Amino acid sequence: MGRENVENWSVRKCSDACCACGKAFADQEGLYSKLSFNEGEYMRQDFCLSCWDKAGPGLSSWKTIFIVPPPPAEEAVKKENAESLLRRLIAKEDEADLNAVFILAVMLERKKILVERDVQTAEDGRKLRVYEHRKTNESLVVVDPELKLTELEQVQEAVVVLLGGKPRNDGAAQDVPVGDQP
Repeated sequence: MGRENVENWSVRKCSDACCACGKAFADQEGLYSKLSFNEGEYMRQDFCLSCWDKAGPGLSSWKTIFIVPPPPAEEAVKKENAESLLRRLIAKEDEADLNAVFILAVMLERKKILVERDVQTAEDGRKLRVYEHRKTNESLVVVDPELKLTELEQVQEAVVVLLGGKPRNDGAAQDVPVGDQP
């Protein structure tokens, strides 16, 4: 093995089934794994106990236990939903949505979907944040509403509701009067 093969180090995780007979592994079942080098790449093969005797030698081999992987954790906010909501609100061009648009853009920036490329000042003095979508290279211009810390939670709650989630306060705060209404 020469130095030129170092880039081809991409060994996959344990298979769900024996590579020889195709029998699916059960949770907590013992199995054998073998690492080989074939056509310039490292390859992992997993065998049930009865097929292991037929397996040829490899670079390395070991006995392990198959563990059924847990289901993927569901994200509180799915990336696609946040992105599609952001696009929909930007297309609406409604001043009432500026806070939600900004929060969604920041969320997608934290998820490394958007990257901030520039900050400009508009003629009316508002800050405009220029984001670029990492995969599509699209540019999005988002008005920075310069939210105060005291406003953030309320806007975040509104965004969660827009995304189909339930607010943390479960409506308790909505019953509190906000002032005299004409």
